Amino acid sequence: MSAIIDVTTANFKEVVSTNDKVTVVDFWAPWCGYCVRMMPVYDELAAALGDKVTLTKVNTDEQPELAQFFKIEILPTFAIFKNGEIVDRKIGFIPLEELKAAVEAHL
Repeated sequence: MSAIIDVTTANFKEVVSTNDKVTVVDFWAPWCGYCVRMMPVYDELAAALGDKVTLTKVNTDEQPELAQFFKIEILPTFAIFKNGEIVDRKIGFIPLEELKAAVEAHL
């Protein structure tokens, strides 16, 4: 299992855009109830797929420019990147198996 990486505007390109693995970005905020409920699910995803994918988090309160750039309107939003491009998005509270299947579809 790999650690979930906190991403900022400063390191986004390095961590996500130039990564050769599939990368999942969890756009979240601490005040968002569904975001908080998804934290253990995201941790389970890290345990299941952490060696195959890169898992990251973006606190949209601290990184509003990233949320604006990627047109994040609903939290949480899970953006799945491959080769630096978004290939899928999942929004809201998502069961582990659904999120895992969405990620595995791009491996």
